[in-house]
Amino acid sequence: MTTSAVSLRGVTRKYGAVQAVAGVDLEIRAGEVVALLGPNGAGKSTTIEMLLGLARPDQGEVRVYGGSPAEAIAKGLVGVMLQSGGIIEDAKVGELLNLVAGLHKEPMPVGEALERAGIADLRDRKLKGLSGGQQQRVRFAMAIVPQPELIVLDEPTTGMDVESRRDFWASMHAETARGRTVLFATHYLEEADAYADRVVLMRNGKIVADGTAAQIKASVSGRTIRATIPGANLAALAALDGVRSVETRGDVVLLQCADSDATLRYLLASTRAHDIEVTSADLEDAVLAISAEQEALA
Repeated sequence: MTTSAVSLRGVTRKYGAVQAVAGVDLEIRAGEVVALLGPNGAGKSTTIEMLLGLARPDQGEVRVYGGSPAEAIAKGLVGVMLQSGGIIEDAKVGELLNLVAGLHKEPMPVGEALERAGIADLRDRKLKGLSGGQQQRVRFAMAIVPQPELIVLDEPTTGMDVESRRDFWASMHAETARGRTVLFATHYLEEADAYADRVVLMRNGKIVADGTAAQIKASVSGRTIRATIPGANLAALAALDGVRSVETRGDVVLLQCADSDATLRYLLASTRAHDIEVTSADLEDAVLAISAEQEALA
């Protein structure tokens, strides 16, 4: 098995006049867990569709484990969990998994797939009676039945409550511990921060950032000061050197700062600020900052 799970070189894709993907180069090594981030229309779904063989690039090359996407899928190397998609609602969960298993040469035992997905107790339930989160867990079981090397997840925890999301990622940890490669798109940035080895940020069809979550966050300088400031003079705060933005929530003021030390000295000396907290940029702050910078350059 090649050490490169996914390779996209100079990939472009247009839909009419819309440039959905504009020259993407992306290499994912075997065993990596990669989060694909970006706003709606960034090109994430189109990129995933091309690496699954559901769409062809207008230009460039897509390879999955050294072959075409169709070849990799035919060999059972790829498991897919899409955000939505048709399922046979009148079928029972076990029946659907048996059907999927029958399409592959060396499938995982259905009972094992159900256990790994945390839905063994749903085996005899019809799909139409399941919650959205439970149906997502069924899709996850379908994705791992082929015993794939690469698992592709598109918004995998949509419809799940907090506990279900935690249980889902515990299941995913077990799969990645077995050496599987995972590519997932998500709008839950805390998931990318917590579970991804690497974060790839797309905007306007291009990759605008690529690195570990720590590297992405470190690329955005500055800190956020949160303080309760009764009667705050917002104009004076906004005029301080090193203050990028000021936001209020009642008496609570949020200051985005390039120089938090100078701002803190001013707050302590010249205001009635209390309950002061200083935090570094989180992944959401970093993504928003990078996106704003790209928008300014466009």
